[in-house]
Amino acid sequence: MDDEAERFTAIYDACRQHVWAYAVSRAGRQIADEVVSETFTIAWRRLADVPESPLPWLLGVARNVLRDGHRAQARRAALEAESRAWAGRGEDDIADKVAERLAVLRAMAALPEDDREILILIAWHGLTPREAARVVGCSAPALRVRLHRARKRLVRAVDAAAESRGAVHPVRPRMPITGEEAR
Repeated sequence: MDDEAERFTAIYDACRQHVWAYAVSRAGRQIADEVVSETFTIAWRRLADVPESPLPWLLGVARNVLRDGHRAQARRAALEAESRAWAGRGEDDIADKVAERLAVLRAMAALPEDDREILILIAWHGLTPREAARVVGCSAPALRVRLHRARKRLVRAVDAAAESRGAVHPVRPRMPITGEEAR
């Protein structure tokens, strides 16, 4: 096996699940496999352009594939259906973690798509703000501002949902803070 094929295989093995999870979070399971396939086809064609840390680059490609290949309305409908399916699975469980997850998922579904994307990149995919900024195509400082605002809107959405249910203590989503973000 030559060096290019070995490098591509290593990138694929390390990042395929992350790219698939990103595609599911944006467009649903029905489309995720196609997005992953197209993303890695582009990565193979442009292997020389893939940076040493490939995940942010690949997520940026996946984002472009989604944007170019599917209408925003179809993505939103698939994500809402996926969120409803996840939310429905947890309603019978009374554990605190399940209740918290359900509240956050519902609040996430109520947020604008741009807010959801930033929160998913940081909290679920574990990207740093600098890496997430590369994915969405903005500067790291701009991403930090957008992240701060998205978090505030998420907390308000969780609080509003708790108030509508008559909850005594609203669930507060835990937001990871990366080392870079703390600086």
